[in-house]
Amino acid sequence: MSQVLHTPPPTRAPADGDLAALAARHGLSVSGARPSLPQYVRQLWARRHFISAFATAKLTAQYSQAKLGQVWQVMTPLLNAAVYYFIFGVLLGTKQNVADYVPFLVTGIFVWTFTQSSIMAGTRAISGNLGLVRALHFPRAALPISFALQQLQQLLFSMCALAVILLCFGVPVAASWLLAVPALVLQFTFNAGVSMVMARLGAKTPDIAQLMPFVLRTWMYVSGVMWSIDSIAKHDDLPRIVTVLLQINPAAVYIDLMRFALIDSFQAHQLPPHVWAAAVGWALLAGTGGFIYFWKAEETYGRG
Repeated sequence: MSQVLHTPPPTRAPADGDLAALAARHGLSVSGARPSLPQYVRQLWARRHFISAFATAKLTAQYSQAKLGQVWQVMTPLLNAAVYYFIFGVLLGTKQNVADYVPFLVTGIFVWTFTQSSIMAGTRAISGNLGLVRALHFPRAALPISFALQQLQQLLFSMCALAVILLCFGVPVAASWLLAVPALVLQFTFNAGVSMVMARLGAKTPDIAQLMPFVLRTWMYVSGVMWSIDSIAKHDDLPRIVTVLLQINPAAVYIDLMRFALIDSFQAHQLPPHVWAAAVGWALLAGTGGFIYFWKAEETYGRG
């Protein structure tokens, strides 16, 4: 008797529609799918305690290996201020055109360091924490926001030293010091927004972190940290567009607001036009735009 071998018919790979229907029938969903924007905001708010604790832990561990510990939070910007004072104030004579140059310079250094450190930390927020991103499920925006919060905490710690410096150089305590609070809130919003933009770019192209120090150093030199934008703007030979760009530079806006709040010799006429409107505008643009830009790539972080 002959035996007939029957080969089974080739199986058809299930179509995407079949898989989607099967997943829906069993209540399955895509892992790491991007939630809607309102849902994402709610998830982020629900983890506000994690953001705060993570920022504090990072700040505590930052100088844990140094013998002077967190004293370096104050020493680093002060040493930078000493170097810039010698180069710009003494050698280049910048201090001749600026009243209370030391308070002017130190305030600029402290405020600029807040922005610089927030952006640098944000650039590495995803690429430098891939283990955490891949191991736990949470809204990834918590990372760049927590790094910006860490730098805000460091600035607030340093502000105590700044207040002592201001008093030592004859700057009196005034009610205008309260203006530092809304100025810092707006600057924090701006910094967090830019940090989220850089976090997304850094997650895709980690080499950006190597380029950022050069970009930030150039930005610092045009932000009036060591010199007065108001004095430069009075020069008739300077093109109008250059003057406007210097005045609306967001880093310069927040630095000038802090100087106006803390230094009595820094008067309102030295501020750029509509400075509070510019500060609010930059905060809204960077904060909202950066958040949405980061959220759109939520499902891609930690993959590949």
